[in-house]
Amino acid sequence: MSLIPSAFADGAATAATGGTNSLLLPMVVIFVLFWFLLIRPQQRKMKLHNQMISALEKGNKVLTTGGIVGKIVKIDEQFMDLEIADNVVITIERSAIAGKFDANNQVAAVASK
Repeated sequence: MSLIPSAFADGAATAATGGTNSLLLPMVVIFVLFWFLLIRPQQRKMKLHNQMISALEKGNKVLTTGGIVGKIVKIDEQFMDLEIADNVVITIERSAIAGKFDANNQVAAVASK
């Protein structure tokens, strides 16, 4: 003799499979929201930053992520030399550039786009 009627057991099995399908939709919606609100804008920001870094050339005035302003004296594949004062040259990594100054001496901030 069974304590659980077979009708309840069949209903529980169908409810469990329906519940799995209903949980998939919210997960997909959350992933799509994350994609459009977090991942996609970050990828766009990185793409603009990489374009700006690759377009840098000798003589450009730049701002580093540490807040140092300087003029590019020499550019290598990975590093560049910045003149931050008369006869004071520092070597930094290319990825440490936060922005490039335009003709009006304003930083064309990549982070704000």
